[in-house]
Amino acid sequence: MAQAAVEHLGLEVLEVQMQNMGGQPIVLVRIDRLDEQPVTMSDLTKASRAAEAEFDRLDPIASEYRLEFESPGAKRPLITARHFERMVGLKARVRGEGQAFTAPIKSIDGDQVTFEVTGGDVTLKVGTFQGNLAEFPDRHR
Repeated sequence: MAQAAVEHLGLEVLEVQMQNMGGQPIVLVRIDRLDEQPVTMSDLTKASRAAEAEFDRLDPIASEYRLEFESPGAKRPLITARHFERMVGLKARVRGEGQAFTAPIKSIDGDQVTFEVTGGDVTLKVGTFQGNLAEFPDRHR
């Protein structure tokens, strides 16, 4: 639902989280730009307004809630092969497929991501594990 609301703005939804701060539910939507440029305040405002209208129309949550948007940030979710490709050389935190480690992203080959893990490289298929950036890049990627 959030993706449908922001897609026409050239944005993608990376993650949606439900949080409960002080009794009021918060729907946190983390977005990125499809053109891979930095997310601006204007992007966040436009996304919020577009999604707010869609959420109001569909009313997916019975109680009152707050809808918030953020840029990917330092712990950016890595979901697609392109996300990993953009961050080659940086450390990622990986969980899944019986694996749990933090290591540099070494390479991408199709939907296979290789990490430089102590003791030998580990290659995993995108979509079979959870990955998040574990260090902030020195420049936008």
